[in-house]
Amino acid sequence: MERLGTGIGWRPEIAEAVEAMPGVDWVEAVAENVCPGHVPDSLLRLRERGVTVVPHGVSLGLGGADRPDGGRLADLAARAEALGSPLVTEHIAFVRAGGALTASQPLEAGHLLPVPRTRDALDVLCENIRIAQDALPVPLAVENIAALFSWPGEEMTEGQFLYELVERTGVRLLIDVANLHTNHVNRGEDPAKALTELPVEAIAYVHVAGGFERDGVWHDSHAHPVPRPVLDILADLASRVSPPGVLLERDENFPAPEELERELAEIRGTLTTAPADGHAPVRVSPAPASQDTDASPHETAPARQRLALAQASLLSALVAGTPVPEGFDHARLKVQARALCAKRADVVAKVAPELPVILGAAAYRPAFLSYARSRPMTGGYRRDALDFAEHLLDAGESLDAGNSTDAGARRELERWWRERSGPTPPAARPAARLAHAARSALRRRRPALRPS
Repeated sequence: MERLGTGIGWRPEIAEAVEAMPGVDWVEAVAENVCPGHVPDSLLRLRERGVTVVPHGVSLGLGGADRPDGGRLADLAARAEALGSPLVTEHIAFVRAGGALTASQPLEAGHLLPVPRTRDALDVLCENIRIAQDALPVPLAVENIAALFSWPGEEMTEGQFLYELVERTGVRLLIDVANLHTNHVNRGEDPAKALTELPVEAIAYVHVAGGFERDGVWHDSHAHPVPRPVLDILADLASRVSPPGVLLERDENFPAPEELERELAEIRGTLTTAPADGHAPVRVSPAPASQDTDASPHETAPARQRLALAQASLLSALVAGTPVPEGFDHARLKVQARALCAKRADVVAKVAPELPVILGAAAYRPAFLSYARSRPMTGGYRRDALDFAEHLLDAGESLDAGNSTDAGARRELERWWRERSGPTPPAARPAARLAHAARSALRRRRPALRPS
């Protein structure tokens, strides 16, 4: 396994700071945000300096009931080749449900959701990972995720699930110690027990990140400093095995570069002071298999069908307001549903920054949340932005944004929607379109600013 060292998540907002940061051995970039033909200059400069870049996928949905999409796999492979990466990573999660397997409307979560630790889910996940491994030019590592809720009727612990996944597929693991802490708070799972059970020798690298607790629920925000309990889990892991790489994740609410450097130094210090070989790995026998572990695609079809129905029922409850499936914690699912809705609003505002300008910053969020509560996402976030704009135009509701006129906001919104929903993309660059929307909004506000 290649030694990566200490790294940080590369994001456009901190690209300049990352380039200037001392002691950064490697970076990780969200795969879906990198176009193979137009790799950001910052990443190219890092590559020229010998800094390793690893693409980190978020949209494959390897834990979903459907087989991995060939187009998404080809895109991930292209990014790995464009960046000269030694491996690629994804998540043990599902991100969409419904569709052909359930003869129901396709639904998108817009977020990583946990798979049940059952034989059905494991069989499907193993087959999906084999498909992905065959399509990728470099090794694949998969990440344990954070969860706000548990599935009823689980048959394995997280350690057992990951142990057998590695045994059956040879896949590498990306262990997120912040997610182990999240699952400790939210699901009562012991991080030390998980580390004891999982095959630490299969670890490709480790994620470290911050979050916050509210009303007894830990939110894996990637927008807060790394707390002491997460560093303690990192120290426990480092006492069992020397991880090939450790990476600090931060996705928003970016602090000053000096603060990020301080967190990286704290991570290095934790690795240095962790007692070597403090815990010998204990191999826990996996739960008895209910079927051949090398089942053919034909034999896994019933498992896919059962998993598809379960995931579609759960996702529908989270994003479409249908009844909560039996056995789930209603309060936790309500928290998750609110979080998914809020994330949709935030991400749509990022991929379509003109919308908060046209509607007004104060009006955008309540309007989007009202829309999202009754209209699940069926495509990606860009499709969601278009659907939201179309909904506002069709609904005939007031678009009065602060001091602007309703008619002016409606004209600007319709122009924006027509540019993006047509057969050809708009000619102007994103920055120019945003500036145009801002000027239009300012022109609409001017009459209200005149002295009476």
